[in-house]
Amino acid sequence: MGIHPIDQEKLTKYTNNVYEATVVAAKRARIINDEIKIEFEHVKSISAEFDDEFEDRGNPELLKFSLEMEKKDKPHVRALNELINGEIKFRYRTEEF
Repeated sequence: MGIHPIDQEKLTKYTNNVYEATVVAAKRARIINDEIKIEFEHVKSISAEFDDEFEDRGNPELLKFSLEMEKKDKPHVRALNELINGEIKFRYRTEEF
């Protein structure tokens, strides 16, 4: 996986400035990461039901999941691509006291 520069104009197309884009992308990356963790825990819990007394054997379901995740983009890259493509909807929080 190489380094790919992102044009600043593309990054700020849907936001006011680079800092705002960074915050939006970071929050989306956290959400993506949490979704991956939930999926992993689900796969892990399903495979734990079928465990046997042989601890030395690898878990094929977890291995398959791991290999699939290695092929996908990292959460921060996915979030930046979603931001550049206008797929992230965000709004400003209004302060209500």
